[in-house]
Amino acid sequence: MSSRLPGRLSILRRYLLTAPFLRRRQKPEAVRRLLVLHHLLLGDTLMLTPLLARLRERYPGAAITMTVAPAFAPLYAAAPYGATVLPFDPRNPATVDALLDSGPYDIAYLPGDNRYGLLAQAMGARWVVAFAGDPAGWKNAWCDELLPFPGQTTNVGDLFALLAGDEAWPGRFDPAQWPLPVAELPDDLPDDAIAMLHLGAGNAMRLWPPHQWRALAEALTEKGLRVVWSAGRGEEALVRAADPEGRYPSVAARLSLPTLAALLAKARLLVCLDSGICHLAKHTGTPTVVLYGPGNPDLFGRGDFWSAAPMTEVFQPDFPCRNEHVLFKRNAPWIVRCGRTVHTCEQVRQDDDRPASACMSEITLAQVVAGVERVLAKKA
Repeated sequence: MSSRLPGRLSILRRYLLTAPFLRRRQKPEAVRRLLVLHHLLLGDTLMLTPLLARLRERYPGAAITMTVAPAFAPLYAAAPYGATVLPFDPRNPATVDALLDSGPYDIAYLPGDNRYGLLAQAMGARWVVAFAGDPAGWKNAWCDELLPFPGQTTNVGDLFALLAGDEAWPGRFDPAQWPLPVAELPDDLPDDAIAMLHLGAGNAMRLWPPHQWRALAEALTEKGLRVVWSAGRGEEALVRAADPEGRYPSVAARLSLPTLAALLAKARLLVCLDSGICHLAKHTGTPTVVLYGPGNPDLFGRGDFWSAAPMTEVFQPDFPCRNEHVLFKRNAPWIVRCGRTVHTCEQVRQDDDRPASACMSEITLAQVVAGVERVLAKKA
């Protein structure tokens, strides 16, 4: 794994050259260039869409730039909400240098880690806005405006939008403002009635047992749907465990993000875990059933912005060990989730020789099938 050190040295050199300590920082009145600066995973990156929409409404003539992990950049090729993206990997000095050369910016927003305030100032940001509450206080040194977390339960997407202003905002997702990139689908998939079953998740604690996926595939086939397995790179074994005979086609690790989005847009149904693909489905309008275990649909579901999405959640609401209150290292009593791993969870069970969290193991096939029926009835 490459080091972050070369990129950090480039940032520090550029920061010192700008000599910000010699100038009084003031929030600019004329706003022409905006920056959303982060290094988040796919799901959290997609949940920044409400912030892009809010910025576009508040600053209709401004240029909006957002950083994304290099692998995610093709998903934003059509400039949703008029925003362009810059690839950013802290371990890739070339991407850091490209960011440093892209400025200056009038306002920079930090939806995740406040440490990127230094990078924002090195990029020439005249004003840096972030959330307060990071326990590592030194990260706030380069932030000009620190906004408090809300005092009540708030969806993460709606939370991000608060960075652009805390006044009442009835914004809702507009599919016309989030055009999908052009992509061609593989020619070995069903033509219609596709039910995508996405088995992967970034955290093994979110996985559903293989025998349950197998039973769900059979139940959906009986309903006339054409099952297609899906999983990310390195997760192909999840599909093999659920379908050792290869009864259904699989796109596991085969598709680029734009192609995956195109397949989702065509699919009649998606069943998935609380992972990046469920957030992508909010953008493609795919009828979706999401299985929540350690996570919480109040935080990671539709929220206000995606309230019209054809989505339903399967969730055991009062699971006793879903008792952690931290989000992006901020603590608030309304944050209810679990961030444990298979090594720290005390309720891990074994299923098919694989660890499975108790909260996911208690989700039944009947609950998921009922969710499928609900979401398809809404879309009909």
